[in-house]
This record gives sequence, C-alpha cells and structure tokens, in this order.
Amino acid sequence: MEELKANAIKGKNEEEVKFSAFKQWCGDTQSSKTDEVKAGEAKMEELTAQIEKAAVLIRKLTERIQELDEDVARWKKDEKSAATVRAAEKEDYTATIVDYSESIAAVGQALTTLQKQPQDVSQAFFQASLLQVRSLRMMTQRSRTVLDSYLARANTPNSQAGQVNAYENQSGTVIDMLQKLQDQFSGEKRKLEKDELGAQQSYEQVAQQLADDIENANFEISKKTKVRAETQANKAELEGDLAQTTANRDEDQKYLEDTVALCNQKTADFESRQELRAGELVAISKAIEIISSQAVAGAGDKHLPALVQIREKHNAVLATLRSTQRSPNQRQVSLFLEEQAKRTGSTLLAEMAAQAMANPFVKVKKMIKDLMVKLMEEATSETEHKGWCDTELTTNKQTRDRKTSEASELTSLIEDLNATIQQLTQDIADLTSAVKELDVAMAKETEERSGAKATNKQTVKDAQGAQAAVEAATAVLKDFYAKSASATAFAQGPAEDAPETFDKPYKGALPEGGSIVDFLEVILSDFQRLEAETAAAEAEQEDAFKTFMFESKKDKALKEGEMKLKSQTKTDKESALAQATTDLKTTQEELNEALAYYEKLRPTCVDSGITYEERVKRREEEIVSLQEALKILAGNDLPTMA
Repeated sequence: MEELKANAIKGKNEEEVKFSAFKQWCGDTQSSKTDEVKAGEAKMEELTAQIEKAAVLIRKLTERIQELDEDVARWKKDEKSAATVRAAEKEDYTATIVDYSESIAAVGQALTTLQKQPQDVSQAFFQASLLQVRSLRMMTQRSRTVLDSYLARANTPNSQAGQVNAYENQSGTVIDMLQKLQDQFSGEKRKLEKDELGAQQSYEQVAQQLADDIENANFEISKKTKVRAETQANKAELEGDLAQTTANRDEDQKYLEDTVALCNQKTADFESRQELRAGELVAISKAIEIISSQAVAGAGDKHLPALVQIREKHNAVLATLRSTQRSPNQRQVSLFLEEQAKRTGSTLLAEMAAQAMANPFVKVKKMIKDLMVKLMEEATSETEHKGWCDTELTTNKQTRDRKTSEASELTSLIEDLNATIQQLTQDIADLTSAVKELDVAMAKETEERSGAKATNKQTVKDAQGAQAAVEAATAVLKDFYAKSASATAFAQGPAEDAPETFDKPYKGALPEGGSIVDFLEVILSDFQRLEAETAAAEAEQEDAFKTFMFESKKDKALKEGEMKLKSQTKTDKESALAQATTDLKTTQEELNEALAYYEKLRPTCVDSGITYEERVKRREEEIVSLQEALKILAGNDLPTMA
C-alpha cells in the first residue's frame, strides 16, 4: 500500500511538472500573441489615419486644381476680352486722329488764306477754304454760325470797295476763331495721343499680368497634379499595407483565441485530474491507516506467524520449481532477441533477451507483452508530440520568416527615408541660399535704380533749364540782330578819306559766314537731344528694372513655394522615419522572442539525436521482434500446478 501511495504521489507530481511547462507556454504564447494583435491594431489605426490624411490631401489638391483651372479659363477669357476692347479703342483712335489731322490741316489752310491780302486770293478759293472748314466734323455749331455770317457778308452784292470793307471788318474775328480752333484741335490731338499711349500701356500691363497669372497657375497646377499623383500612389500602397496588416491581425487573433480555448480546457482538465489524484491519495492514506490499526495489525501479529512460515516455505518450493521448470524455447527466444538487438542496435531488445533467461516462462511472456504495450503507447505519445512539435515549429518558422522580412523591409525603408531627408535638407538649404541671393540682388538693383533715377531726373531738369536759358538768349539776339540788320541795311560806302568801318549789315560777333544765333540753336538742339535721350534712357532703365524685379519676385515666390513644399515633405518623411524606427524596434523584439522560443523547442523537437523516422522504424522493428518472440513461445505454457 505504501508503494501504491508513493506511485500515486509520483504520478501527481509528474503531472504537475508537465502542466507547469504547459501553463508557461500558455502564458508566453498568449502574451506574445496579445502583443502582436495589439501591435497589428495600432498599425491598422495608424495606416487608417494616414489613408484618411492622404484622402483629405487628395481632395484639397483636386479642389485647388479645379479652382486654378477655372481661374485660367477666366483669365484667358479676360485676355480675349481685353484684346477685343483694345482693338476697338485702337480703331476709334485711328479714325479720330485722322479727323483731327484733317481738321488741323483745313484750319491751317483757311488761316493762310485769310491772312493773305484780299486782292491776292480769288473769291472762289477763299469761300472754298472756309466751306471746307465749316464742313469739318469737329466744328462746333457756334463756329459754323460765325463762318456762315462771314461768308454771307462776303457774298453780298456790293461794290468792290464794300467787299474789301466787309473782309477787313470780320476777318480779324474769324482769324481769332480759327486760331483758337487750331489750338483746340492740336491740344485735343495731343491729349488723344497721350490717352492712346496710356491705354496701350494699361492694356500691356493687364495683358502681362494675365499672362503671368496664367503661367503661375499652370505651374501650380502641374506641381499639385504631380503631388496628387504621388499621394494617390502612396494611398494605394497604404491601403495594401492595411489589408495585409488586417489579415495578419485576424490570423493572430484566431491563433490567440484557439490557444486560450485550448489552455482553458487543459486547465479545467488538469484541475479535475489533480482533484481526483488528491482524493485517491486521501483514500490510500485512509486505507493504510486502517490496515496499520490495532484491529488489523494486531490480529495479523497474533494469527499470521504460522501463515508466514507456510508462505516462506511455499515460496522456496516455487523458487525451486522456477529454476527447474523453464521452457526450452526461452533460450531460443533469448538468442533471437539478442540477435535482433545486435542487428537494430536496440538496447531494449538486449535487456529483454537477458530477462528471457533470468525469469520464469509466464513472466517472460507478460514482460514481452507489457513491453509491446509500452512501445505502442510510446509510439502514440511520440506521434502526438511530433504533431505538436510540427505545429509549433511551423508557426514559429512562419513568425520568424515574417518578422525577418518585416525587419528587412523596415531597414530598407529607414535607409530610403534617411537618404530622402538628407536630399530634402540639401535642397532646402540650396533654395534658402538662392532666395537670399535674390534678396541681395533685388536690394542692390533697387539702390542702383534709385541713384540712376535721381541722376536722370537732375539731368533732365538741368537740360530743360539750359534750354529755357538758350531760348531766351536766342530771342534777345534775334531781336538785336533784326534791329541791327535794319539799321545798317542801307549804309553807303565809306568816303575815301574816312576811316574804315563796315559796309554790310552786322550779323554777329562770329567770323564771316557764321552766326551766334546758329551756334545757340546748335547748343539748344544738343540740350534738347540730351533731355530726350536721358528721358528715353530713364524709361528704358525703369522698364528693365521693373522686368528684373518682376522676374526676381516671381522666381523668389516659386522658390519659397518649393521650399515650403519640401519642408512639409521633410516633416512627413521624418515622422515616417520615427514610426519606421519604432516599428523596427517592435519587430526586432518580436523576432527575438520567436528565436528564443525556437531555442526552447530545439531540445525536444529538433536536437533529439536521431530523427523521428528513425525512432519510428526502430520501434516498429522492436515490436515485430517481440511479436516473433511471442510466436516462438506460443503453445509452450507450463501446466497449471495443483
């Protein structure tokens, strides 16, 4: 009974040890799978957020591109409308300037006619000139009335003296009117030309602005279209990653649920078995207590000594009987098993061969049968263990392969992101330097333009002042020379005895053939040319300055926009790099856990000395050999003792 109790305690303890290992596996597996599921769900949330962010960016880019397309269409329409309006204005200007030119010419001809003496102009030519003036489109009704009155008097049938008198009385009024008309038409023509120049410049500015707006919008459309395409490709890649991550998470979740169910079932079974084993030990202990009590042990001591003597004698007889009553086939079985042990290298068969000669016939048969049962149970147990090992090794290999692949991909991604960030950093630095150079160039150009403008302004002012002075001097000299010529025009030749004086009108202090007035007119033309050339140079320099500033500002805006875009891209890449680094760390930890678990599996599932197939083959050969041994022993049981 004590031996039975000891065996029960041993079995209970062995079962506890085995379940402890199983429970440890349950805890490790559930923990690792739970972490994998959480990591998968976290990655799914992150990918979902990135996909949503990409979708929002694509929507915003699309909306902006549509806005820019609408702006470009509207600006092109405005270009066409502005060109049409400018063409109509140009046509009106051309027609009107022709009218003014014709009017000025007609009024000038009429003034010339009126300023001549009546006797020098025929009546028909005189009237035709005035009628031509009267028919001008630019003439006011009041001016036509004055001309009609003048023409009516000139046509009155009076004497020649009356016509002359009428001409002289009204010609002064008509001449004044025509001179005013000429001045008016000339002024309006200049104003029209100035307005046309302003309108043309305004149109060119509007056209240039529209062209710049269209160019800038098309550039932005191109950039945003490219960014949208890249974002769409990235979104598709993220969606693929999300699908794969979801599938992996579902697979891990299913494995976790199956593991939890298995562990719960095994735990319930273990607790039930331990409860039964504990009850068994209680029952055995109670039985031992009862057997050891005075009621049993005392009676045994009192009544069983003779029985003990009889039993000892009976055992001695049986021992003698066993030594003398062995089956002749036992030696044959022993030799057969020894031969099979040598052939297969089985220590089990070798031990059985020795036992076959050392034990009675019946016991040998039972030992062989028990050994066969044990081998079959071992085969069943090893088959189950092999299945468990195959499952665990396969799952572990899949995990190691997957995590190794993920770690490799993340490492490659981190290298790409680092390279991209480095390139973006260099690009941003180059753009910043270029913008700074543009600022310096624009500041320098502005300073030089300001200085040149002041110089040109002073030059024009000086030229205009010089022209006024030269014109005043010329007027004085002309008046002087006119009087001088008149005063000396009829001078007689000098008397022979008179001192030498002059015999020609005085024309100035220059040498013969020259004139101070001519000299001053040359100087005046030089100052006029200086003013015109300086004004033209100022206009050209101002246009060049505006063009430079416009192109520089546009280039700066483009570079700043590109710099902003690259900065945002760099920020995104740095965020992606941080996430990839975190993912790589998590993946490497999971890979290390899988490798550690593989090392746990190796002693019992990989490094067992011989392969599973070899063990199965040897066990089958051992069972066959034992079956053959039983056949040798068959029909040779000893007769039952009386």
